[in-house]
Amino acid sequence: MGFLAVVVAGIAGFMFGAVWYTIMAKAWMAASGVPLNEAGDAPANRADPIPYITSLLGGILVAGMMRHVFVLSGIDTLGEGLVSGFGVGLFLVSPWIATFYAFGARPFRLTLIDGGYATFGCTVIGTVLMLF
Repeated sequence: MGFLAVVVAGIAGFMFGAVWYTIMAKAWMAASGVPLNEAGDAPANRADPIPYITSLLGGILVAGMMRHVFVLSGIDTLGEGLVSGFGVGLFLVSPWIATFYAFGARPFRLTLIDGGYATFGCTVIGTVLMLF
């Protein structure tokens, strides 16, 4: 059952990312400086499957580690999964993103967009893990 929970939670995190970056598309493209297509309305690599595969596998790996930590910590309710997922995203993942972007002289807005995805994506993952 644990493997299924991890896969479903990872997919849920990936799906949340699709919604998040659809909503944040224009702001993210402007802040990230990603090369755009000829029309200037989408990333030039939009049809490349590698970023999507990487994102899905990353979500599954994060879900797997979060499940491991949750089991060791005795986190076993929906509320605990939600709060712990939020904490993992906000206090573990987002500070690393902020550090990378600060040294890389990336716009603070990009830190907020990507850190927001990390925070709320981990919240989704933590919540879904507790549904199993």
